[in-house]
Amino acid sequence: MFQPAPFARPRTAVSAAALSAVLSAAMLLPGCGSMAPQYTRPPLPVADRYDAPAATGAAALPEWRGYFAPPALQAMIVEALAQNRDLRIAVLRVEQARAAYGIERANRFPIVAAQASGQRQQVPADLSLTRHEMITSQYQAGLGVSAWEIDLWGRLASLRGAALEDYLASDAARRAITMSLITHVAEGYFDVREIDQRIALARRTLATRQESYRIFSRRVAVGATSRLNLTQVETLLLQAQALASQLEQERDRKRHALQLLVGGPNALAPLDAEAANAAGNLADPLPALAPGLPSALLERRADIVAAEHQLRAANANIGAARATFFPQVSLTAALGTASAELDGLFAGGSRSWTFAPSITLPLFDGDRRRQNLTLAEARRDSAIANYEKTIQGAFRDVADALSAQTWLSAQVGIAERTLQVQRERARLSQLRYDSGAAPFLDVLDAQRDLLSAEQQLIQLRRALLGAGIALYSALGGDPVLAAPPLASIDLPLTRI
Repeated sequence: MFQPAPFARPRTAVSAAALSAVLSAAMLLPGCGSMAPQYTRPPLPVADRYDAPAATGAAALPEWRGYFAPPALQAMIVEALAQNRDLRIAVLRVEQARAAYGIERANRFPIVAAQASGQRQQVPADLSLTRHEMITSQYQAGLGVSAWEIDLWGRLASLRGAALEDYLASDAARRAITMSLITHVAEGYFDVREIDQRIALARRTLATRQESYRIFSRRVAVGATSRLNLTQVETLLLQAQALASQLEQERDRKRHALQLLVGGPNALAPLDAEAANAAGNLADPLPALAPGLPSALLERRADIVAAEHQLRAANANIGAARATFFPQVSLTAALGTASAELDGLFAGGSRSWTFAPSITLPLFDGDRRRQNLTLAEARRDSAIANYEKTIQGAFRDVADALSAQTWLSAQVGIAERTLQVQRERARLSQLRYDSGAAPFLDVLDAQRDLLSAEQQLIQLRRALLGAGIALYSALGGDPVLAAPPLASIDLPLTRI
C-alpha cells in the first residue's frame, strides 16, 4: 500500500539566476508574428469629388471658437462640454476601453505570486509500510508562475491589437459625439434666436394692428367707416395675437431642448426687438468653408476614424482565431525553499524548484475553432460594410450641405426681394384705400402677405445658417481642442 514518506530534499539544485534566465528567455521569445490578415484600407465607395463647384481646394477648418463667433453661444458650448451627460458617458466608455486594453497588454507578462504553505499529516499504522503510526510535515515558501501562455503564434498579440483598436475607436467616437454636441448647441442657439426675432417682429406687427383697431373703432363710433372694415381690422389683430402666442410656446420648447443639451438650468433669456437683432443677427453668414476632396474625410471625420479602428480590431480578431488551431504552450514554474521542519525552511540546502511546461492542442472540439474563425471573418466583413456605409453617409452629408447652401442662398435673395415688393404693395394698398380707390380688403390681403414674407425671410436666413453648421459638422469640424482633457489616459500607444 502507498505510504507518504517524510519530505525529502531534492538531489539536484538550480540557482535562482538560472530559473530567472529561463523565464526571461520565455518572455523575450519571439513568436511567429500575428496571424491576422494584412490590413488594407478599403477603396472609397464614393466619387472622387463632390458635385458642387465649391468642392475644390484645400479644406482648412477653423477651430470651433473661430467658426461660432457669438460670445453667448461660445459660453453655452463650453458649459455643454462640461455638463452634457451623453458626452460624459462617451468619456467613460473611453476609460473602459483603456482599461480593457491594459488588461490585454498585461497578459503578455506572467503572474508571479508569492506562495507559502504548511502541512502536517498523520498516517495510521495499517496504511504505513512500517506498520507503525507516523506523522509527516512539509513546509514550502517561494515564488511561482502558474499556466503562463507563451505567445508563439501571436494569439495574445492579436487580442492586444484588437483591444488597442477598440480603445482608439472609442476615443474617436467620443470626438464624434463632441462635434455633434457642439453643432447641436449651435443649432439650438440659433433656433432660439430665430424665434426671438420672429417674436419681436410679431410684437411690432401686433402693436401696429392694435393701433389700427383703435382708430377704426373710433371711426365706426362716429360713422366714418363701416363695421365690416372694423371686423377686417380685428381679424388682422387676432392673427397677430395668435402668431405671437404660438411663437412664445415654440420658444419655450426650443429653450427646454437647449437646456437638455447644455446639461444645466441656464437658458437664453427672451430678447426685445433691438437686442434680438444685436445678439447673433441671422443675416450674418458663418465663415466660408472649402470642402476639399472626399478622401480628406477619412482622416478628419471622427465617425469614419472610429469605423476604421473597428475594422482593424475585427481584422486582428481573425489572427487570434487562427492562432487557436496551433498548439498552446504554457509554463508553470516555482522557485523557493521546502523543509520537513518549519525552522529549517530557510536553512542551507532547502532550495526547491519546479519547471513544468505544457503543450495543448485540442483534437476534437465539435468544430468550435472553425466556427469561431468563421464568426471573426463575418464580423470583419460586417465592419468593412459599416466602414463603407459611414463613408457614403459622410459624402452625402457634405453634398447635402453644399447643395443646401447654394439653393438657400438663392432663396434668401428671392425672399429679400419679395419682402421689398410686399412692403411696397402694402404701402400702395393703404394709399389707395385712404383715397377711396380700393376696398379695405386689398389692405387686409397686403398686410397679411407682408407679415408672412417677413417671417419667411427670417426662417430662410436661419435655414442658411443651419446649412453652414451642417457643412462644418459634415466635414468633421475641429472638436479636439473643445473636448474635455482625459488626463487619466496616459498609456503609451504602441501600434501592434
